[in-house]
Amino acid sequence: MSYAPPKKLQAAILDWAGTVVDFGSFAPTQIFVEAFAEFGVAVSLPEVRGPMGMGKWDHIRTLLNDPAIAARYAAAHGRPATDADVTAIYERFMPLQIEKIAAHSAVIPGALEAIADLRARGLKIGSCSGYPARVMERVVALAATNGYVADHVVATDEVPNGRPFPAQALANVIALGIDDVAACVKVDDTVPGILEGRRAGMWTVALTCSGNALGLSYDAFRAAPAEHLTAERTRIAALFADSKPHFLIDTIADLPGVVDDINGLLAAGRMPQAC
Repeated sequence: MSYAPPKKLQAAILDWAGTVVDFGSFAPTQIFVEAFAEFGVAVSLPEVRGPMGMGKWDHIRTLLNDPAIAARYAAAHGRPATDADVTAIYERFMPLQIEKIAAHSAVIPGALEAIADLRARGLKIGSCSGYPARVMERVVALAATNGYVADHVVATDEVPNGRPFPAQALANVIALGIDDVAACVKVDDTVPGILEGRRAGMWTVALTCSGNALGLSYDAFRAAPAEHLTAERTRIAALFADSKPHFLIDTIADLPGVVDDINGLLAAGRMPQAC
């Protein structure tokens, strides 16, 4: 038996916040600010957005490793933050997140239509998130009421290592019965999520305007001057550069066109690892 590379995509592995739901990725960011405040430490939204895409415990640890935030924590508590302190903040973060997730659960405009287009082409829809399972349960239920149901969901605490490791993306490949990672496209609004897809051997699509990097609501995005968005797309492309996404698009609404492009590359014998 010989190896035959895939000729078209079989699955899209989609992130959640900032990709399919929660335009601007506000649900996780604002709650980090509130959770840290309860421990006497001020963090800003730009600081919180930096490690977005990681599992939430790792996200908190990364924030507390930042010298400026570490200094604020030490000033408030008289000592550096330990892993036990990370866990304490995480345990406060979780109920706040579950309580307020509904406020940012709207499906991103154009997402349902784009996903329906992919399904019509025979693609399966996998998904993964930096949220742990107890938050994802709520996110999935809210999305279903708004018309979105993925074929499979993998939370960050359901694998040994979350993003930027490839485990969540690969868990989708196994569950969905995909026969080649090169027949998958990973779509995400964060660098860890793009690295996850790259390390899993998939095609990758980075979202520049609907998620964490731009950090605007849908209405603010629509109202933004064209020259501002042009400059922001350039800035965000530079942020993603080291993770080497294969494509950059504004929102998931633009994904069907990229699927056409990837299918063309596959039909020509091109593979994601070589692009």
